[in-house]
Amino acid sequence: MIIRTGIDLVEIHRLEQIDPKIRKRFLERVFTIQEIKECKDSNQALSGRFAVKEAVVKALGTGIGVVSWRDVETITGPWGEPILHLYGKARQYADLLGLTDWSVSITDSGDLAAAVAVAVGTESQKT
Repeated sequence: MIIRTGIDLVEIHRLEQIDPKIRKRFLERVFTIQEIKECKDSNQALSGRFAVKEAVVKALGTGIGVVSWRDVETITGPWGEPILHLYGKARQYADLLGLTDWSVSITDSGDLAAAVAVAVGTESQKT
């Protein structure tokens, strides 16, 4: 069995400070259409989703660049829980590592949003 974890902390005010002239383009580059729709331009909600993306790539051991921002998506489940979807390179790396199940958690307080990502699976035999 393999377990991988990642954690990230985001200062919410950093999203608030994005120049309004480039905000829409920034959001569309970083977040999926569903994430933008669900967050309704809330800097608090967007910061939590941003933290998930960073936590997931840390668990994958790749960082952003190898995996693109939109390859990691967090949507809201029926009970309000965050549900993770991986696409593209994020899915490929998870498969390569043998990571089959993910759990993410998001929290915020004051000017900070944080996320933890935990992945489990059976260590891959691929090399």
